[in-house]
Amino acid sequence: MRIELRDGVLHTDGVPGLLATADYPYYRDDPTVWRDRLTTLRDATGIRIVSSYLPWRHHQPDPDTPPDFTGATRADRDVLGFLRICAELGLGVIAKPGPFIHAETNYGGLPDWICPLHNPQVEPQLDARGNTVDWIGAHRDADGEVGRWPLPAPLGGHFATRVGEWLRAVGKEVLQPATGPDGPVVLVQIANEGLFTDGALPLWAYDYSAPGLDLFRSGLRERYGDLDGYNAVHGTAHADWSAVRPPRERHPGGSLELRRQLACADWGRYQSDLLAEAYHSWTGALAPDVPVVVNLNPPAGEEHALDAWLSRVRPERWNGIGYGFTNWMGVVSTDHGSHARYVVAAKRAPGPNLEENWGFSELYDRAYAAGATSFHQSLLALAAGATGFNVYTGVATSGWGDDLDAKHTPPYPDCPPIDQHGNATGKAGTVRMLADFFAAHGGEFLGATPATGPSWGLYAPYAAVAAWTEADAPVAPGAETEALPVCGRELRAFHERMRAEGRDYRIVDLESATPERLAGHPHLVLHGGAFMDADTQRLLAGQIAAGLRVDLLGPVPRVDERLRPCTLLADALAARPAAAGTDSAVDDAPAVRVVGGSADAYWRAAPSGTGYLTVLVQSDHDGPVRVEIAGAGAFDGRGLAVTVDSARGGAAVLRLVDGALDDFLVTGANAFLGSAVTPAVTVGGVRVQGEYGRDLARIGGELRTPAA
Repeated sequence: MRIELRDGVLHTDGVPGLLATADYPYYRDDPTVWRDRLTTLRDATGIRIVSSYLPWRHHQPDPDTPPDFTGATRADRDVLGFLRICAELGLGVIAKPGPFIHAETNYGGLPDWICPLHNPQVEPQLDARGNTVDWIGAHRDADGEVGRWPLPAPLGGHFATRVGEWLRAVGKEVLQPATGPDGPVVLVQIANEGLFTDGALPLWAYDYSAPGLDLFRSGLRERYGDLDGYNAVHGTAHADWSAVRPPRERHPGGSLELRRQLACADWGRYQSDLLAEAYHSWTGALAPDVPVVVNLNPPAGEEHALDAWLSRVRPERWNGIGYGFTNWMGVVSTDHGSHARYVVAAKRAPGPNLEENWGFSELYDRAYAAGATSFHQSLLALAAGATGFNVYTGVATSGWGDDLDAKHTPPYPDCPPIDQHGNATGKAGTVRMLADFFAAHGGEFLGATPATGPSWGLYAPYAAVAAWTEADAPVAPGAETEALPVCGRELRAFHERMRAEGRDYRIVDLESATPERLAGHPHLVLHGGAFMDADTQRLLAGQIAAGLRVDLLGPVPRVDERLRPCTLLADALAARPAAAGTDSAVDDAPAVRVVGGSADAYWRAAPSGTGYLTVLVQSDHDGPVRVEIAGAGAFDGRGLAVTVDSARGGAAVLRLVDGALDDFLVTGANAFLGSAVTPAVTVGGVRVQGEYGRDLARIGGELRTPAA
């Protein structure tokens, strides 16, 4: 079996498919139940690939003893035995060796002995104020609370050495025997949500340690060539690179002196360099024979957070390491801001959702006690661009000790598809219909074209500047200023406009784009700024000259990133005919509009005449949802009316063939919201309905009514 990741899509022996997975933390359960839990997970949910972290602290609690992967020191460390069971049950595996894993483990899964508190050779990670960046530790204090410990600097010499040793051991002793033609491991995930669950933190949150600043200054040397070049651009007179200081304070909003904007952009590049450097180093130590992915958390909700995330998360710079993302940012059927941020995460680059909360209500939000909540979110991620979904976690566990997790009590999690006794819950049926539907249609679904309007052109240096700027703060009197880009806020407004118009959209990174790639984006919208590098200006000017549409919001750049005059984009915008850009073929694409009810909808069409409609019902809605698919390319111009009867906070996905209803899934109940309906779908006057208070599915022409 040959496994490849092509443009974010998993291919098995050359055949594309949607990646459907469920997590099972073997290290939290008694090894005597591993086989039973995996068998039930497979048979009750239809999932054929499991994911699991490999906690460093669990397998190597002693720094002077090699990691135990066979259970020689304790039975629950026998990860090789766990992988053998997976192989015997026909299950693939995504192995996730960290080094930091979070997963509610002590110190994020790092061993105590790698903490700077216990090992003076380990340098701590620092924030902009010089304070250590801390995480929940491993021991309770006198008050019974688990204290916080400083995290290691990711590029610190001793930490990097020990991480390399850990990952090389995993690669040699775990991955090599478990990959290849008959091995169960199909993918490897490194790190967790950035490096230390920090992908969504502000740009000033980390890493100002000495090793981090060495990488920052190394990047400046590569960018500016020499210190004279840096001084000329920034108006400084530094005699040594060590004198270059990074930004540490946010700036008043509205405007900012141009050289300070460039300093913010420099720090944004460093943040993306830090991820790329660690990802490449850790992947090199693992040396896996299967594709490698990472799982980024979506942007946070603060006003600066989307810009910070956009400037840090640059998958185009990871050179073969695949993009993936997680949930953990709110209930999207209730919180519109969470919905928007989740969509941005799904659109940033092709890749799977690697952690969707299906199991935790007590720990996160009680809405997740109902499978409808996670079903809604999984379908949203797929509709917005994800190439797979994950059930985190699929099985409740109860067999760990305080050395692994001193904070939480069993079961972990509290409401998954398979409970702590090994019994399938109602959620198992919901997962099963999702897994079976996309086992049948996932390749076609991923190959279908979303009904998109304009694309958002991301210029990451603008996001870095905006992240450092207080949105509504007054400008200091008499300050030399330049108009500021407001990338994240404009992207959010663009998102809202596209959803209101019933169109999807794409995000394209301008700094890495080629003319050939941009030709696939006939209408670009982006925010402007006082500067833009000459290569990107030239690329956009070529787009305009080719007759494609570019809408620039805000200021038009007139200098490049070295402050040299550069008006390539300004000249191209001025030279285009007055009527140019007022119409575009992409804007004639089919649109899907909700004409009745509080819901959102996405449409994608395959060349064969098959299409997929996803309907996402908000938590405040009762009654049918009415949707219209219209536009020049929709069903020979006839358009199509669809009605979906779903529980509040539920969702539906419909496969339509030449305008007629084929297979589909729809939610019948949401126990958390006390909502139950007779689920139904009506297309072209033909209605199919199920049983009151139960989900409804048709897969391969067979009707199913699993318990909700």
